[in-house]
Amino acid sequence: MERSTDSNSRWIAACCGVIIAALYVVAFVSKTELRHLVQTVPLWLGVVLALLGVRVAKWVVLPILLFWLAAMTFIWLFLLGWSRVISGHFSPVEIAMTVVIGTSALIGLLFSMKGKRQVTPLGASCVFLLSAAFQFAAFRISMLPGIARR
Repeated sequence: MERSTDSNSRWIAACCGVIIAALYVVAFVSKTELRHLVQTVPLWLGVVLALLGVRVAKWVVLPILLFWLAAMTFIWLFLLGWSRVISGHFSPVEIAMTVVIGTSALIGLLFSMKGKRQVTPLGASCVFLLSAAFQFAAFRISMLPGIARR
């Protein structure tokens, strides 16, 4: 694996770290620690790869950040009464964390798009799809009855 540590990579790692922290706050408030621990596993991979300066890091985090931005958008749309893709009861702390997560995801996406392409289009596409599958699998596993309420 080729490495290239730069300020973009550090920003990407920081944004993923902020999302992890915000999800742990939600976990603590909602008493769903295991569920949110499982949901953060792909983000941890992004943090590690970005901090190590692995060139594919931005392609790993791109679908993960898109996932979290989309999830937060759907929560905001629900709270505004415009959509029911995601529904539920959200405490004030959880609502505040949606803002933190959404903002961090957006900033991380912007830094992921900056800089020169260091991976072939085919390689980037493969990494992107694998990472997206990993994020969706982690989220799906976190919703299993044995995990979702823990």
